[in-house]
Amino acid sequence: MDRKAFIGTAGTALTAFTVGYPSILIPKQKEKLGVALVGLGNYSRGRLAPGLQQTEHCELRGIVTGTPSKIPIWQEEYGIPDRSVYTYETMHEIANNDDIDIIYSVTPPKLHTRDSIAGAEAGKHVWCEKPMAKTAEECQAIIDAARKNGVYLMIGYRMQHEPNTREIMRFAREKTYGRVEEVEAAAGFNGSWEPGDWRLSSHYGGGALYDMGVYSINASRYASNMEPISVMGTQYARREEMFSEVDEHTIFDLRFRDGVTAHGKTSFGERMNYLEVDCEDGFYSLEPFQSYSGVQGGTSDGRELPPDPAHAQARQMDRDALTIKQGGEPTVPGEEGLADIRIVEAIMESSGRGGEWIDL
Repeated sequence: MDRKAFIGTAGTALTAFTVGYPSILIPKQKEKLGVALVGLGNYSRGRLAPGLQQTEHCELRGIVTGTPSKIPIWQEEYGIPDRSVYTYETMHEIANNDDIDIIYSVTPPKLHTRDSIAGAEAGKHVWCEKPMAKTAEECQAIIDAARKNGVYLMIGYRMQHEPNTREIMRFAREKTYGRVEEVEAAAGFNGSWEPGDWRLSSHYGGGALYDMGVYSINASRYASNMEPISVMGTQYARREEMFSEVDEHTIFDLRFRDGVTAHGKTSFGERMNYLEVDCEDGFYSLEPFQSYSGVQGGTSDGRELPPDPAHAQARQMDRDALTIKQGGEPTVPGEEGLADIRIVEAIMESSGRGGEWIDL
C-alpha cells in the first residue's frame, strides 16, 4: 500500500489546558453523572442515547429539543421526567436542576456555540460534538465561557478514546517506528440528503470538510504528534444540484516542520476510511480508522491492532465522565477542537484562492 502523507498531534492540545481544573467538581459519592442531550437528531437517537444505557459513570437524565413531537417518545423510552425536558429557549433553567451535571451539544455546528455557552453559564459541564463550531472565533467563545464558569469542556472526538487509535498516538509520541515522514488520512462516504438538511447548508456548517474532514485533520495531527504550519486545499462538488452551498469533496495538504507533509481527503460522494503513517523505521496504519466499530490495523513489524468490541460513544462518555468525577485533565479539551477548525478555515481560504498555501 502507498503509505504517503498526513500529520498530527493530540498530546499538544492537552498542554493548553493550563487554567487549572474546573471549580465545579462533582461530589465523590455521586455514582453516575446526569447528562442532558441537546438536540435529538440521528446521532443522539442512534448512538448517544443507546450508549448512555451502557455507561458506568454517567446516564441520560434530560433532553433539550425544539421539536415537541419528540418529547413523549423520549420520555417513554428513557423515563425522563417533565422537570428535565427543555427547549432551546428554556435551556438556561437547567441551572436549577441538580439531576443534570453535563450538557452534550449535538446540534448542527453553527449552533454549538449557542448551546455550549448556555450550558456553561448554567453551571453544567459541557460536552460538544465535533466539529466544535463553525469558526475559530466561535470555538474560542466556548472555551472562554467554560473557563469563566469553572466547568469542564470536552469535545466529542470519540476516536481519541478508541484503543487502537490511542496506540497509534503512543507510537507517534514515543517514535516507536522512528521519525514520522508522511501521513495519509481519508474519511468519507457516499451520502444523499433532502433539501433543508443541515449538511447541505453553508450557514449551519454543512459540507464534507466540516462533517467528515475533521476526522482526517485530527488524525493527521495525533498520528504524527505534530502541528501543521501551513495548509493548502481544494473543494468541489460533482452533484452541484445537491451541493450548491457546500463542498461534496475536499482534498488538502498540511505542511509540518522538518519537511513533513500530510495529505488528506474527505468526501460526501465516495467511501474512504483509512489512516497510514510512514516513518523512517517502518509504518503503522488503521483501516477503517474512524468507524463506530471495527477500527483495526497493523504495523510494519507484523503487530496486529485488532478491533475492540466496546460501544464507541459509551466508552467516550464514560471516560469523560470519570475524568470529571476524579478532577483530571480532559482527553480532548476545547483547544483540540479549536486547532482543527483553524485548519478547516485555512483549507477553505486556500480553495478560494485557487489552492494557495496558507500559513497557520
